[in-house]
Amino acid sequence: MGQKVNPTGLRLGINKTWLSRWFVDPKQYADTLHEDLRLRRTILAAEEARGADIAQVEVVRHPQRVTVIIHTGRPGVLIGAKGANIEKLGGTLQKLIGKKIQLRIKEIKRPETNAKLVAENVARQLKARASYRRAAKMAISNAMKSGVQGIKIKMSGRLNGSEIARREEFKEGRIPLHTFRADIDYNTATAVTTFGCIGIKVWIFNGEVYGHEKKDDAGLLVRRGHEGRDGRDDRGRDDRGRDDRGRDRRDRE
Repeated sequence: MGQKVNPTGLRLGINKTWLSRWFVDPKQYADTLHEDLRLRRTILAAEEARGADIAQVEVVRHPQRVTVIIHTGRPGVLIGAKGANIEKLGGTLQKLIGKKIQLRIKEIKRPETNAKLVAENVARQLKARASYRRAAKMAISNAMKSGVQGIKIKMSGRLNGSEIARREEFKEGRIPLHTFRADIDYNTATAVTTFGCIGIKVWIFNGEVYGHEKKDDAGLLVRRGHEGRDGRDDRGRDDRGRDDRGRDRRDRE
């Protein structure tokens, strides 16, 4: 009892997908993985991305280029005047890994329903010495008004500068963590205050997902890269209409 699992990792392949999507030779796996980590660290630490509210960074690798999809609550800040910021960031990333980089910006329409942005917002308020109860309750209220079905915020550390560290939890609605089809957005943030670090965890329940999610453009890019490799379509037929066993489509009909 008491053993926890990451809600996103538990649902991979069910209603969540990986943030890095590529296939390489096993010998190159470690180098490619660390390249992805460097890309993410560079983007989050970049001067151009300061105040852009970046929630997550996806990496999709193609034979000739690397597509980086940045999910942000404030795309205008990241793009900059006439695209100056995004051009500079793209040049930095290209020098870092020595490959052609294609940057894509995806706007998060409702930042108050994104777990990462909610956690970062609460952390910002705690750094400014705001009351942790007020910060959590405001975040929960805004999320529920935006239409989520449930939200839970957990904080741990020297809350309000108390001598003894403790853990507090705020919750509204329902969070079915054991339901695989539940679309649960989970993320964390750390508030570095003068009296120590305070950890913040946020769970947001957006409803249940039935069937397969609609593929976004990143998914379409991956699929397009795999199609045509052996000249077969989605049903396993080649260009002449023959299936895997060599039977002609007309014969079956």
